[in-house]
Amino acid sequence: MMVSNRGSIWTLLAWQWKNTLIFTFASTTVFVLHQILGFDWLRLPALPLGVVGGALGIFVSFRTNSAYDRWWEGRKLWGRMINTSRHLALQVLAYLPANGGAPSEKQQRIIRRHIAYVHALRCLLRGQRPFDDEDFKRTLPDDPGPLEAESNLTTALLGKQLHEVTSMSHEKEFDEFRLSNLDLSIRSLLDIQGGCERIKKTPMPRGYGFIAERLVHYFSFLFPMAVVSELHAWTIPVSLLVCMAFALISEAGRVLEDPFTMFWNGLPLSAISRMIEVNLEERMGTPRDQLPPMLEPNEKGILM
Repeated sequence: MMVSNRGSIWTLLAWQWKNTLIFTFASTTVFVLHQILGFDWLRLPALPLGVVGGALGIFVSFRTNSAYDRWWEGRKLWGRMINTSRHLALQVLAYLPANGGAPSEKQQRIIRRHIAYVHALRCLLRGQRPFDDEDFKRTLPDDPGPLEAESNLTTALLGKQLHEVTSMSHEKEFDEFRLSNLDLSIRSLLDIQGGCERIKKTPMPRGYGFIAERLVHYFSFLFPMAVVSELHAWTIPVSLLVCMAFALISEAGRVLEDPFTMFWNGLPLSAISRMIEVNLEERMGTPRDQLPPMLEPNEKGILM
């Protein structure tokens, strides 16, 4: 996710170079035909174009707002992931029997399995293989062999969590009331995971983007005809500005559709996962010098 603005207008135009060429070509063509070659008939009244422009702005804004709702829902789900992870760790350390004043082996295993779960979910949402991820391999306390055959790795990890705490409750290591509370935390994690999978696996209808792109391109040829007789050579930069505004609003919707992408607009899942890991390890008393560092934005101002 971009956390600082270090770009420029030239970077923006370079990013949208195809649209820049189309809009410049359209306005320049109209200007040359009307002003230089004398095609005076190449004019349109401004009123119809104003109505079309207003409708086009509403259409592309609707798509962008819908895409932002998906992005913001993804951020809220990972906010819940942070809180539920901290709560689960506190429950495990408070409910389960400790080893003197230090966390027991079972407590450490359950908490570190949860850290591995968070890293695995991050990888799966980004289309990466968890077993190739160093953070996941470092924190997983179980044998990865049987887990590699699972069709849903994260659900399998939660299943191991629930099975272990249930076995401990049956062995009278803690009461059923505390087991019920742990079960609620695991259920909350499943709800968060399901919400993320719903966003990831349900793309917005392609018609939104296709129609918006085509309408903006058609508008870029019609708009110069409505202003060329008044703006003359200024038709070219003004048309580029107006049409680029529509294109960028539409493009913002496209890049926000998937909040879990590795693109600059994606949520900083790596930073969030690392923060959860550090927070939970600190609760277990792990020395700070043995913990991985928090992630910071790179030189381009992007936090991964």
